[in-house]
Amino acid sequence: MKIGFVVNDVLTEQAAYTTTRLAMTAVNMGHQAYTLGVGDFVYAPDGAIHASARTVNGEHYESLENFIGELQDKESGSVRISLDDLDVLLLRNDPSDDAAERPWAQTSGILFGQLAAARGVIVLNDPENLANAINKTYFQHFPEEVRPKTCISRDIKQINSFIESQNGKVVIKPLQGSGGQSVFLINEDEKANRNQMIEAVLRDGYCIVQEYLPAAVDGDVRLFVMNGRPLWHEGAYAAFRRVNKTGDARSNMHSGGKSEAAEVTDQMLQLVEMVRPKLVRDGMFLVGLDIVDDKLMEINVFSPGGLGSSQQLTGVDFTTAIIRDLQRKVRYKQYYGSRIRNVDLATL
Repeated sequence: MKIGFVVNDVLTEQAAYTTTRLAMTAVNMGHQAYTLGVGDFVYAPDGAIHASARTVNGEHYESLENFIGELQDKESGSVRISLDDLDVLLLRNDPSDDAAERPWAQTSGILFGQLAAARGVIVLNDPENLANAINKTYFQHFPEEVRPKTCISRDIKQINSFIESQNGKVVIKPLQGSGGQSVFLINEDEKANRNQMIEAVLRDGYCIVQEYLPAAVDGDVRLFVMNGRPLWHEGAYAAFRRVNKTGDARSNMHSGGKSEAAEVTDQMLQLVEMVRPKLVRDGMFLVGLDIVDDKLMEINVFSPGGLGSSQQLTGVDFTTAIIRDLQRKVRYKQYYGSRIRNVDLATL
């Protein structure tokens, strides 16, 4: 099996990233893995799609550091590949990381992914529906029961009115973005600076204002979902709790969050059941759900990370289950060819 991993930029990838883990596992399982950035595609005059990609030459790697080191080795350079030769193309770039410096890159992976899917490559998550999920309005299409009360606006009066309806305590963040960037917890203590914080978010476009969930003080749980089901492997769920003990309202790992073991409750499993129909319909093969109490805070459909934390806390390597599932999809594609749509195959 030949797998392509699309990232923001190959040279900025890190050993601990989930994409690196997936690529190394694929190689260790006997597959060929190529990593390419969103700026590395070429649409040829004959309609074929090529890319400048990086790969490794070894057959087995024990260390993520050795794997990424060889992948990024300047002396080895890149190779030119035809996407037609790939069995699977995984879109693992985060559009929000390119919003400020490289706005052209935000949709590049999706657009070339659509072209590759049209030529018969399995592209995951389904690029047609990823185009609809590039900002957080996608979240509002899921059942109201799973979402915190939310206001999305650029009108400061409307935003303040909603904040007052929530007793002055809310979380605000930009409509586009991730990783805890420009996320503020507003309460009565910050009333004097409220408009200033709102304006800081509005500089990036629309502002999302969400009700504050008291249980958020204990962090949130990142739960991985594959094919619309909680990712379960070797007796454990791929999940962990993200807690920020620095006083920061954000639980994101690069905002000071720390990972702890998480109990996956019946309530969480019920949440998955409620969002499963849309995830399956949209061809969302692998996603990360961020859960606080009985609500979903976010659905990460682009580059859900944290499989390393899940492995560390459970002792289970979930990447092998994901690569095996890709093998199964490739067999289905061989059986049915173009008779099965990419969006359907994505979550079979």
